[in-house]
Amino acid sequence: MSDRREMAAAVVGLAAAGGLALSAGGQIWVTATVERPEPLPPVTEQLAGAELAPLVPAGGLVLLAAAVALVAVHGAGRVLVGLLAAVAGGALGWSGLRTLLTDLDVTATGVVTSGTPGSTLTAEVSAAWPVLVLVAGLLAVAAGLLTVLRGSSWPGMGRRYERAAAAVATPVRRQTDEDRALDAWRALDRGEDPTEEPGEQR
Repeated sequence: MSDRREMAAAVVGLAAAGGLALSAGGQIWVTATVERPEPLPPVTEQLAGAELAPLVPAGGLVLLAAAVALVAVHGAGRVLVGLLAAVAGGALGWSGLRTLLTDLDVTATGVVTSGTPGSTLTAEVSAAWPVLVLVAGLLAVAAGLLTVLRGSSWPGMGRRYERAAAAVATPVRRQTDEDRALDAWRALDRGEDPTEEPGEQR
């Protein structure tokens, strides 16, 4: 894979991971139901990922910023961006994994308060969103490590446009008789004999 393709893969990976994290963080992860003593009806509350795992939306924003910075910086700065992206990806992965492994009744109790003695709380998790965050974290870690290992050799943003500008530079105008006469006079002014080298630029 060429340097440019590696860089594109890292940028797309970070942007995709950031977008997935922000999307999943805004979804409902847990539906908590508080069963209260009769005759009080049960209370149901839905908890978004951002409430249960505040690092998820924050990590998503960091990864989107890293995707933009990856294009703008180069050299050591790009390696630092890769390290930051890998750390953010690790935080995302841990947030998703912790939600899947933690006792959700305990997790929801820290967020939902019934205020009624004798109440019991049960929680139902939508596992797809924490899993999506875990996938986003792994993708960000992979893109970040790729940047750390290979980013210093990737081309900077300016080089592409410099080459493009050179490619479309104004072509050399065909030399006319007047141009050749002026060149001869300039050679005479410099003390040179314009007839010694008869080669003419066409």
